[in-house]
Amino acid sequence: MSSSNAHHSELGAFLKARRMELSPAEVGLPDAAGRRRVKGLRREEVALLASISPDYYTRLEQGRRQASGPVLDALARVLRLDDGERAYMFDLSGKDAARPRRRTAQKVQPQLQRLLADLPTTPAVVLGRRTDILAWNPMAAALFTDFARIPERERNFVRLVFRDPAIRGLYPDWEWVAQISLAQLRMEAARDPRDPRLAELVGELSLQDPDFRRWWGAHHVAGPGSGTKTLNHPVVGQLTLDWSFLTSTDDPDQRLVTLTAEPGTPSHDRLRILASWTAQAAGQPSADH
Repeated sequence: MSSSNAHHSELGAFLKARRMELSPAEVGLPDAAGRRRVKGLRREEVALLASISPDYYTRLEQGRRQASGPVLDALARVLRLDDGERAYMFDLSGKDAARPRRRTAQKVQPQLQRLLADLPTTPAVVLGRRTDILAWNPMAAALFTDFARIPERERNFVRLVFRDPAIRGLYPDWEWVAQISLAQLRMEAARDPRDPRLAELVGELSLQDPDFRRWWGAHHVAGPGSGTKTLNHPVVGQLTLDWSFLTSTDDPDQRLVTLTAEPGTPSHDRLRILASWTAQAAGQPSADH
């Protein structure tokens, strides 16, 4: 066996050993007790979490395929490799194990935070990279959900559209909303394909939701813009709202999203009712007075 083949074979054995050490719960997957014949993660699960095809990953474990640097980065993240294990995996692959670029956590711009507070009758949120929800005002919480109850790492709009029953139930045309949101996320992926948090999000949703997996594979893209959404709100009823994006000049990765209704329409009146209800719930004077 040649040195190259030996390295490929050792890499495959290394990957298999690492995935066998991980439980589904450690990577955020449901663990159906008694249904697994072997311990650890399945090949298909590792592949989906790493955003590669199961066939590609199978050939890596079998020593029949070379892996690119981005794929190795993704596998290091999925398999929870430490720095030494990651360097060893790159050595076996004949690749330079440059440390992955780590972005600092985004914080909402202070001016956007102040603007949110000054919109008492308009639902508004600030979205960051990957559609992470960085900030919101009371009206957005009243319209969608109490974002504060959601762990910060899971506070992502696309994840909530697919996985949160409360938000999913708001949209009578949920499939259209979900596909538009996913297409905007894919546009983000094109801007930064090596973002480990984005790869983690895509892998998680691909495993958990067959609709996401199918639509992500369609490769549709959409940029931020404006449009109209219909929501069935449990308190005020049906709302037809226009949404638009405003991008921060200080941080182009932060966008203020507002939802408004045309004056004189039933939706506008219901939005005012929701604002009054929100103010009363918070013990504040109503914006109508």
